[in-house]
Amino acid sequence: MSKLDDAKLILSAFNLPEKQQNERSARVLLALSNIKKNSSWKKAGNTPIRIHDIIDFISKYYDFQYAENSRETIRRQSIHQFEQAGIVVRNIDDPNRPTNSGLTVYSITDEALTVIQEFKSPGWNKSIQFFNDNVESTIEKYRKIREFKLIPIIINEKRFTLSPGGHNQLQKDIIENFIPRFVPGSKLVYLGDTANKHLHLDNDLCKQLSIDINHHDKLPDIVLYFEKKNWVLLIEAVTSHGPVSKKRFIEISEMLEKCSAQKIFISTFPDIKTFLKYVTEIAWETEVWIADNPDHMIHFNGEKFFPQGE
Repeated sequence: MSKLDDAKLILSAFNLPEKQQNERSARVLLALSNIKKNSSWKKAGNTPIRIHDIIDFISKYYDFQYAENSRETIRRQSIHQFEQAGIVVRNIDDPNRPTNSGLTVYSITDEALTVIQEFKSPGWNKSIQFFNDNVESTIEKYRKIREFKLIPIIINEKRFTLSPGGHNQLQKDIIENFIPRFVPGSKLVYLGDTANKHLHLDNDLCKQLSIDINHHDKLPDIVLYFEKKNWVLLIEAVTSHGPVSKKRFIEISEMLEKCSAQKIFISTFPDIKTFLKYVTEIAWETEVWIADNPDHMIHFNGEKFFPQGE
């Protein structure tokens, strides 16, 4: 049997769904295990690698080409299910790494690696049985590692957890430091996350404010409603992506054209260094808030609203 056929049998033994017992998933397993055509399964490894490296490995050692734009398919249709089955863990080398980082890596869990190394050996059946009998505890172990690094926030008495990373830390700063200073009591309309763009969406508020939820994926990172002033605050958390530029200003304005509340556009930054990096892109008639100097705001076009505490 070929290594590809071996990998399919292993995936079947791990009780992966039939859609994840195909050749694509088998090739991904071979790459994650560093198994070449002439390798012994006893030599399987679990060095963390990126999806880009998986594609390169398959091309080099199995003469099969995946286009770079196949990365999302590999992640969603193979690796995601491997994670759910306790076979693969994401960013074991650095659980603090942002979910959307280009450095994100995947590796075989220690528990699954022990099983893979036993393939075709006398201990295989016992090993796979033990894994499957204890898979829930394996999944729970790696879930706790991930959750330990999550960023907790509370707004409007609701608790949310954001995935680790500088972008979501800035969102936490907005919730905990910006809102109490400038728009206390604001209602949360929308909150995105680097791992879950739809972490929170208040459909009733969207309807009340005439915000088209069919296009909520184009909303900025945080949307608030300050009822006292009838303001809708549209907040971008800027760490590695741009602020409210002229183009973004127009795009969001058109999307919210039916919303009668006054729209307040805000670009937020973790520090002055990041602000200076993007300052030339910021649109006029928008606001700026910098997390490490939280008591002040900058208005792009002379003096304007936001008297503190009103």
